[in-house]
Amino acid sequence: MTSRPVVAGLDGSPASVTAAWWAAREAADRKLPLLLLHSWTTQPLDVPIAQEALSKQRYGGQVLQRTEAELLHRYPDLSLTTELVSDPAAKALLEFGESAAMLVLGSRGLGSVASFLLGSISLHVLALAQCPIVTVRAGDPAVEEGWEHPAASGRCEVVVGLQEYGPASDALLEFAFTAAETHRCAVRAVHAMPAESPLPHPHGAAVPQETEEQARLAAVLAPWREKFPDIRVVEHLAQGSAAQVLLSASEHSRLTVVGRRRHPSYLAWKLGPVAHAALHHEPCPVAVVPHD
Repeated sequence: MTSRPVVAGLDGSPASVTAAWWAAREAADRKLPLLLLHSWTTQPLDVPIAQEALSKQRYGGQVLQRTEAELLHRYPDLSLTTELVSDPAAKALLEFGESAAMLVLGSRGLGSVASFLLGSISLHVLALAQCPIVTVRAGDPAVEEGWEHPAASGRCEVVVGLQEYGPASDALLEFAFTAAETHRCAVRAVHAMPAESPLPHPHGAAVPQETEEQARLAAVLAPWREKFPDIRVVEHLAQGSAAQVLLSASEHSRLTVVGRRRHPSYLAWKLGPVAHAALHHEPCPVAVVPHD
């Protein structure tokens, strides 16, 4: 059976190139094929080319060929293919995402999510894709980008935000633990308690509510500890908003994993506030994992 590919959207912008490098490393480490996808009808507004269709197609082909050559030079055993499509980028990504292990998009940096889509289109794909989507910002120090730009050291954790326990967390934990095993790093499981929760007793004894939260988090993580016995797991409970707690826990993260509920209708799509905050402000790649 053919392995599902890692699919990276590529338009030639710095953000998309960084995303392609992250996708190549991930595909190589997981022994998955990589597909670079370019929509010649949805290109960056600042590309200095003529507007004729032939010029756009030629530019797209050059972007794919140049990046393919660079990535194969770095990862010679990588199974890499390219696709130059005429469909709008959002449509193409959603279609390819149906059979992908993950989609990888570029982000223009802290404070905005753009990718090789623009604004609402990228958010549309993030909210509707049926596979995990990883966003990578331009120049991310956690990402290798060529021989002269190795990934920064000290990024030794995969951080996963667990807003709710139970079956909904399984998809996030599977993605997080698999990534941690792939890169031989720890998993930090983060759960936020309401700010009005009682504080620990001055003498060190935990109050019942905090004890209950610790027990519930431990129970959710127990089967994953058993499945991945070599992965170090950090249980991270803190008071505050879920977004603030997640951001503060990501100092040493090489990847942050958040969830997004699947929706039965294309007319009812949205990202939650935690996913929005992570996409805008996390200092590392962010994986948005759909779950039921």
